[in-house]
Amino acid sequence: MRKLFLLRHAKASRDNPDLDDAERPLDERGRRAARRMAQFMAGAGIRPALALISTSTRTRATWDIVETAMEGTSAAIENVLYLATRGEMLDRLRKVDDHVGSVMLIGHNPGIERLAKTLVGHHGDAGALDRLAEKFPTCALAEIDLDIDRWAELEDGCGRLERFVRPRDLDGGG
Repeated sequence: MRKLFLLRHAKASRDNPDLDDAERPLDERGRRAARRMAQFMAGAGIRPALALISTSTRTRATWDIVETAMEGTSAAIENVLYLATRGEMLDRLRKVDDHVGSVMLIGHNPGIERLAKTLVGHHGDAGALDRLAEKFPTCALAEIDLDIDRWAELEDGCGRLERFVRPRDLDGGG
């Protein structure tokens, strides 16, 4: 059994049209949402062994905020995750060392949403599945239990959605 946390980066600013997409920083709403998510993670005891983070400014800034709730989590910032497709993320996760029991991947839509939906299919908490089917908004977190012994066995339908938390679900709104 493995555990996967999929976190979409927090809301990024579009104020500076001269910035390349990869360089867009979080806006104030995104920073607030990431702080609320960090508080939630701390309270829920979410501490994956490894965090895999896209190289974009917004994903690294999201990690910088939520990392405060994850003492002891190793992190790797990887270019392959920038705007990665579902398949590219799946391929990367299949290469995780089998000594690692839990992973958080911080990435982008539409890939992260497609990955979550294909891993869980219709398996999991009914309310969480309904929220996931609606949309995977910025700074939302999917917690997936994986019925696998090795990361290389990761495939569509092997997961169960335990929870899906959006910033607006947390105290203080989104």
